[in-house]
Amino acid sequence: MAEPVNTPMPPSTPVPASTPRSMSPAPPVPNLSPNATMSAMSRMFPPPATGRATPKRPVVLHIGDPIKYNPGTYAEFSTEFEVIRPDAAERERSEFIRALKERRWGDFSAIFRPFWGTGGEMGRWDAELIGLLPDTVKVFASAGAGFDWVDTELLGEKGIIYCNSGLAAAEAVADFAVAMIISTFRHLPWCMTAATFPPPSPLSTDPAHTDARAREAFQTCHARATAASHNPRGHVLGLIGFGNIGQQIAAKLGNPAFGMRIAYHDVVRKPAALENSLHATFQPTLDALLQASDCVVLATPASPDGRPLVTASTLARFRPGARFVNVARGSLVDEDALADALETGHLAAAALDVHANEPRVHPRLVRLATRLPAFDGEAGGETPPPGSGRVMLTCHNAGGTVETHVGFEELSMRNILAVLRGGEAVTAVNMGVLKR
Repeated sequence: MAEPVNTPMPPSTPVPASTPRSMSPAPPVPNLSPNATMSAMSRMFPPPATGRATPKRPVVLHIGDPIKYNPGTYAEFSTEFEVIRPDAAERERSEFIRALKERRWGDFSAIFRPFWGTGGEMGRWDAELIGLLPDTVKVFASAGAGFDWVDTELLGEKGIIYCNSGLAAAEAVADFAVAMIISTFRHLPWCMTAATFPPPSPLSTDPAHTDARAREAFQTCHARATAASHNPRGHVLGLIGFGNIGQQIAAKLGNPAFGMRIAYHDVVRKPAALENSLHATFQPTLDALLQASDCVVLATPASPDGRPLVTASTLARFRPGARFVNVARGSLVDEDALADALETGHLAAAALDVHANEPRVHPRLVRLATRLPAFDGEAGGETPPPGSGRVMLTCHNAGGTVETHVGFEELSMRNILAVLRGGEAVTAVNMGVLKR
């Protein structure tokens, strides 16, 4: 799953991929509109001069569904390359391995995965799969921002550039994050659940009792949610990761819009001009960021060592009553520890778009999202724990817009066109370990 056309951010010099957490500073944003064949990307990487001998076109292995949004760019793409698309049965891991061993698709030069929902049937790209790739492969370009399903370091050691498409999803994820951040300050799950409690049931034998419970839930929320809600303005928003997504969140919620004060931590500090333009303050350590923040947003695609970044010890260093939002990867959070922090009231609220065991959502977090706080109308008179009704849970929807999918297609093709024409990839993530 993934995360899965951006408002341009201030351009800056890309950093090596040895710092993959931020995926930034953001490169100049290409035009990712449908069929952007005359975009800045096209001018940056023009087609070969006419008349040049091309006895054999490079082969591109297209895994997943056919192109849907960018037929113009695909016409350019398929004219320049021989595109081979294995069917769904051939993409199952055992058959895919057999095909690679047989050299069924010959000496292909690139792997192209334009959609996040298909093309992953072979499972994780690990040593078993990567070791079978022909030495002719130069680039693997995929939809999606996360890349925990592929060993990018091993690809780099084999001389293969891996390109993600996080740039295409950045605006959608940032917009979604804004809604989730506001939710943690205004307790939207509590307000929404109370307005529809209890759900209408045709089996109800006591409509009067049901109506009384509904009115009590509504009135309780109306009276008490105000005492727990705050305006975001003036509060410190702490961003873990300050790449394309983090920068766009800062632009949307900082001064003068929502008036939040922006702090960030990243493995590499951003240029002063970028910090000044976004009114962002760098915190040299994660601890410093947590201690300074009223709401912490996880916006980094991976942790340096592959282990959870938000653990019980990390959560203990959050300010009492702080808020937490995750639009990055579910595997970066110890969800039991997060539930503990919410149940004890150490965290006031949370919002999670990604989950450690998707499509299953942690049951304690589900309970915290659906039970109403300070409401004794449940059977047995049980009072839910302090965190109840203050957790927003969504289904890995942050990057999911039509515009994002258009950008996934366009950017994946542009990355392959750039590399196979001898230029530089647009969104490479493993250049720091590339060996060629």
